[in-house]
Amino acid sequence: MTRRWRRASAVPAVLVAVLLAFQPGCVERDRDGAAERGLLQAVLDRQAEAVLAGDREAYLATVDPRADGYRDAQRTVFGNLARLPIDHWSYRVTATGEDAFPLPADGGAGPRRIAVRAELRYRIGGYDPAPVRDVEHLTLTEREGRWYVSSDGDGDGAPGGRRGTQQLWEQGEMTVVRGERSLVLGVGRPEFDLRALADDADRAVPGADEAWPRRWPRRVLVQAPATLERMAGLLGGPPSSYRGIAAVTTGEAGGRSTAPAERIVVNPEAYWLLGEEGRRIVMTHEVTHVATREHTTESTPLWLSEGFADWAAYREVDRSPARIAPLLDDAVRDGEVPRRLPTDEEFAFAGDADRLARSYESGWLLCRMVAQRWGEEKLVELYLAAGESGGDIDPVVREVLGTGMDGLTERWREYVRRELGGR
Repeated sequence: MTRRWRRASAVPAVLVAVLLAFQPGCVERDRDGAAERGLLQAVLDRQAEAVLAGDREAYLATVDPRADGYRDAQRTVFGNLARLPIDHWSYRVTATGEDAFPLPADGGAGPRRIAVRAELRYRIGGYDPAPVRDVEHLTLTEREGRWYVSSDGDGDGAPGGRRGTQQLWEQGEMTVVRGERSLVLGVGRPEFDLRALADDADRAVPGADEAWPRRWPRRVLVQAPATLERMAGLLGGPPSSYRGIAAVTTGEAGGRSTAPAERIVVNPEAYWLLGEEGRRIVMTHEVTHVATREHTTESTPLWLSEGFADWAAYREVDRSPARIAPLLDDAVRDGEVPRRLPTDEEFAFAGDADRLARSYESGWLLCRMVAQRWGEEKLVELYLAAGESGGDIDPVVREVLGTGMDGLTERWREYVRRELGGR
């Protein structure tokens, strides 16, 4: 087919010159804006260089000398960062002024301030295969011709004010514990607890490795915030979403080999209520998510990703299916065998707690059935193929297992009847 091109009408050069002559302010403002943005970028560049060099004085030289509270907080932040094996730290200004976020009015009485939105990229050596991306909302203030960072938000602290994503190193003085295969970061927790977390993570890595015989870093980073509210601040959701959840693994999904490693975030109100076996099960589940991260995408259904992690966690546990899946067991006893596998929405933390538990139990039983009927290698193959499916899981199931989703679901329902309900 012949491609047809439409040619734009030419504007005479003289007319362009005349038009520009009547808009000198626009050109100057653009130049001034670019120059100012360069100055703001330079401040953040100096701060990033100070982080990498471990230079406390250079770091604090970028912080507003009159923002006493923020400056004190940044002293703590720098001390925390100095404890980490950071091998990359950089900022890129992406928006300024109103394009970044609105600042509260000061009546023009104070120094000049400007809102900055910047992309932070950082990598913790040995744990992140590629830099982790985050968005920072900062306020910079000009004093005597120099710009300083004066707030990690809108500078007002009022409800609804714009703030960047919380990091654990911003939540208070941080303790770092290194395990054989783990790095544990904690705020407001005794070192004894953090050492126990490192031991739990170290023991969980081999279990995940046996379930997932594919290449992965075999090292995990665990975060232990002081409270449920601080946990929610790290994860970006309301505290009620995580109440009763012992731990959550979070990260950037769907990234292939350049995806950052996930972080395991422990709920201080739930994790420590578990016994030794319970903690081992939870940690192996979360570590398995880290192991499978490279091959987990938006196309991977949650009944498979969560079911696989539970299957890995319970492989060596001597418990009956009824004990591992008590809510499904009750349903089967009442003659209510589920008709379908759970949707992704039914795995939402903020939803019904019993529905959430049944969803996890359903995914676990599905993966257990596949491992027993087709073999563990086929279960891994199914997981790998699902991540490449583009969202259409039926042909993947048919290719790997020789049956479509309808057939797999019916076999799963029969398996649930056989394994649960006292039959």
